[in-house]
Order: sequence, then structure tokens, then C-alpha cells
Amino acid sequence: MNLEVQIAKIIEANGAALYDTEVVTEFEETIYRVLITKVGGVNLDLCATISHELSPFLDVHPPMSQAYRLEISSPGIERKLAKPVHFKNAIGEKVKLKLGGGEKLKGELKSADNDGIVIMTKQGDETFKYTELNTSKTYFDWN
Repeated sequence: MNLEVQIAKIIEANGAALYDTEVVTEFEETIYRVLITKVGGVNLDLCATISHELSPFLDVHPPMSQAYRLEISSPGIERKLAKPVHFKNAIGEKVKLKLGGGEKLKGELKSADNDGIVIMTKQGDETFKYTELNTSKTYFDWN
């Protein structure tokens, strides 16, 4: 059984989609964070509903051997892009990239496929393979 596939099914049954999962430690507490998206946005009621349905499932199929706290949330307007599907869903948005050599770029994500991306920068269109990217995230221009 693929745990992520089962988690995605529970989330989809509530009209949302699984964006990603992550394990983080905050204030010496381990958190199993499930990030969800939904057309029109994610609200607290949706997070609570999914948490109530996911919690008993994870009691039977724990995602890790140690104690953890389950957290359901939106990835936010500025979110990490790690998987090809993340990039595909962010086409048209502004992105910040950090490349392998430490170089940083900003631009608009024009396209994405299973191998890499094309972003429009001030210098024109630039193409990158996912293996060339260290970190990538969307950003919102607050001006």
C-alpha cells in the first residue's frame, strides 16, 4: 500500500487535492504536515474535516514510527515547488529559483513538463532541467 496514494484518496473525497507531505520539527515536536489545495482556496473547516478523516486512518497506518502531530494546511500563496506536478500547476505564476551554483533567478513560469521548466526572465526565456534546480518557489509581488 502506498501511503501517499491513500492519503490523496481521502483528501480527494473531500473535494481537495494532495499537494505534498512533509515532516518538520518545531519546538522539539515532530509534525507530519499534509498540504492540500482546492480551486477557490482552502479554509479552516476543510482542514478540520480532512484532519478528522485522516487521523483515524493514520492511527492504523502511521507515517512514521515516532510520535508526531498531524497538521493539515494549504501550501500558501508562496509555496515550495519540488515535483513536476507542482511546476505544472504553477504555470503563469512568478517563481524564484536557486540553481546548483548558487545563482538566483526570478521570472514567470512559462511551461513545465516531466523533465524541466521554461521561465521568462528579463534576459528572455531560460530553460532548466529539474536536476539543475536547488530550490524553487512561487512568490507574490506585494507591491
